[in-house]
Amino acid sequence: MKQATAVRRQGFFSRLGKDLSRNKLIYLLALPAVIYYFIYHYWPMYGAIIAFKNFSPALGIMGSPWAGFKYFEQFFSSYYFVRILKNTLLISVYSILWSFPAPILLALLMNEIRSSAFKRTVQTVTYLPHFISTVVICGMLIDFCSMKGLFNVFVELFGGEPFNFLMETGLFRTIYIGSGIWQEVGWGSIIYLAALTSIDSSLYEAARMDGAGRFKQMLHITLPGIMPTIVIMLILRMGQVMNVGFEKIMLLYNPTTYEVADVISTFVYRKGILEANYSYSAAVGLFNSAINFIMIIAANWVSRKCTGGENSLW
Repeated sequence: MKQATAVRRQGFFSRLGKDLSRNKLIYLLALPAVIYYFIYHYWPMYGAIIAFKNFSPALGIMGSPWAGFKYFEQFFSSYYFVRILKNTLLISVYSILWSFPAPILLALLMNEIRSSAFKRTVQTVTYLPHFISTVVICGMLIDFCSMKGLFNVFVELFGGEPFNFLMETGLFRTIYIGSGIWQEVGWGSIIYLAALTSIDSSLYEAARMDGAGRFKQMLHITLPGIMPTIVIMLILRMGQVMNVGFEKIMLLYNPTTYEVADVISTFVYRKGILEANYSYSAAVGLFNSAINFIMIIAANWVSRKCTGGENSLW
C-alpha cells in the first residue's frame, strides 16, 4: 500500500515537473496574481483566530489569551444581532431581485438594436456611471435628496411638500438599490453581451423560417443560450449575499436610518475601528464569512441538482 502511494506521488510530481517545464512562461505570468492572493487573501486568514481570543495589540495574536466562543455568544445575544442580520439579508435579497436581472434585460434589449451607432451610444452612456467614484455618487445622491435637491423639485412640481429623502427610513433601501442599478447595470451587461455572441446565428434563421417573431426568438433561443452564464453569475452572487458594501452605506446613512440601514459590514467597522473591539468585530466578520461560504455551496448544489450537473462552478 505504501509502495503504491509512493509510486502515485512520484508520478504526480513527475507530471507536475514536466508541465512546469513545458508551460514555464504561462506559470511566470500567473505568478504575480498567485503572490497577490497569497499575501493579501490567504496569509491574513490566520488572523481570524483573534475571534476566539481576548486580543491585545501589545501581546499580539499568538500571545493573547484564548476566550473561546465568548464574542460569538455576545453577538448572538445582543440587541443588534437581529437588526443587522435582517437589514443585511433584506438589502441583499432586494438587490438580487432587482439588480441581478437588470443587466440581463439591458443586454437582451441592446441585442435587439440594429443601429450600431445607437447601440454604441447606449453602451457608453450605461457604462460611464461604473467609473464614477462611490464617494462622488453618494455626494450626488445627498445633493439630489436634500430639501432643495432635484428630487424635491419634482415633488413640489406635483404639489407635494419637500422633505429630506435620506432621513426617511422607508426610502433608504430604495435609494441604495436604485442608485446601485444605475451605476452598475451597464457594466454588468458586458458579460451577457459576450455570451450572446456565442449563440449560433443559424438558430435565429431557422426560427424565422418557422414563423417565430423576435420575442419568441428571445424566449426560446437567446435566453436558453445565455442561461449557463446567468446560473454561474447567480451562484457567485449568492456567495456574496451577506456582503453589503459598507462604503456606500456609511456615506448615506445617519442615526435616523440606522434601523433599516445598519448592516454587518458597518457594524464591524464601528466595533473594530472606532471602538477598537477587535475580537468582537472579528467574530462578527467570521460569522458573516461562514454564512457566505454556506450560501455559495448551497447555491452550487441546487444548480447541479436542477440542471443535472451541467451548470455549476464545480
